[in-house]
Amino acid sequence: MAKTKAKRGQSKKEISDHIIRNEGLSYDADIFNHININRSAVERRAATIGTRRSVKKQWQAAWLLKAVSCIDLTTLSGDDTPSNVHRLCAKAVSPIRHDLLRAMDMQDAKITTGAVCVYHNKIKDAVDALGVSPMPIAAVSTGFPAGQIPLAEKLKQIELSVAAGATEIDIVVSRELVLRSQWKELYDEVKACRKACGEAHMKTILATGEIPTYSKVAKASWVSMMAGSDFIKTSTGKEPTNATIPVSLVMIRCIREYEKLTGFKVGFKPAGGIRKAKQALTWLILIKEELGDDWLNPHLFRFGASSLLGDIERQLEHYVTGRYSASYRHPMA
Repeated sequence: MAKTKAKRGQSKKEISDHIIRNEGLSYDADIFNHININRSAVERRAATIGTRRSVKKQWQAAWLLKAVSCIDLTTLSGDDTPSNVHRLCAKAVSPIRHDLLRAMDMQDAKITTGAVCVYHNKIKDAVDALGVSPMPIAAVSTGFPAGQIPLAEKLKQIELSVAAGATEIDIVVSRELVLRSQWKELYDEVKACRKACGEAHMKTILATGEIPTYSKVAKASWVSMMAGSDFIKTSTGKEPTNATIPVSLVMIRCIREYEKLTGFKVGFKPAGGIRKAKQALTWLILIKEELGDDWLNPHLFRFGASSLLGDIERQLEHYVTGRYSASYRHPMA
């Protein structure tokens, strides 16, 4: 069970946030072997998330600012350059135009994104750009996005990224282990990755677009949390199908049950294809209804996104001025 007091060696940041890292559990297949997800029930529930509630006016603006604070602002392109990363970091530290913040009386709210997310060889650029800023730096690792490299190389990648300055590591699971229901092997792999991360927080990417059933998504979620994942994440953003509301609902309910069993709160990160402010509102509503307000903060919820911020800023400008602007008027997101 989770401890209520801070442990020796727990960081000041963890103590101040009142969130104790997930210690994981010993492997026990009996915890998840019985899971059999009813696809039609999940999809019926998911279809209601964005339709039963309507968030408008100042309440919508407030929710969108909350969404900004939960974005892992990401650049994972083959043509990334140091200047791209520097621009990304500048936008992460100051994501909303100052005139819009002043108009909403939010100029002193110190709104930033949740983190920046880059490839390993761009970590140094992010460190240089951020300087003394406490902005977390997330790095994708373990043979991202396919994960088709030996475990020893995965662990070495993690160690190198942490040494370079990454404070969060996004790993990818070996999908073959999920497809073949090799759950103990998956547990051992994720647990080894968790150990290699050291003090860096670990987000485990399931790549749900390459997992054929919701039942396997649920079991992979449980195994990843049992192995000590701090977050579970839907997608790499590189699969044909990325984050969806139904698969998110399955994963979120696993998080809820895991917290009931252990007392540990595991974070959730949908990623890939989330480009519009309206989509962000739907995911925030899903989190509030299924997990509660405790998860509505960047320590337990993140969006993996590169273009979402631009549309949110556009919607906030509409709230302030009553007019929509062209998307090209907004800085890179």
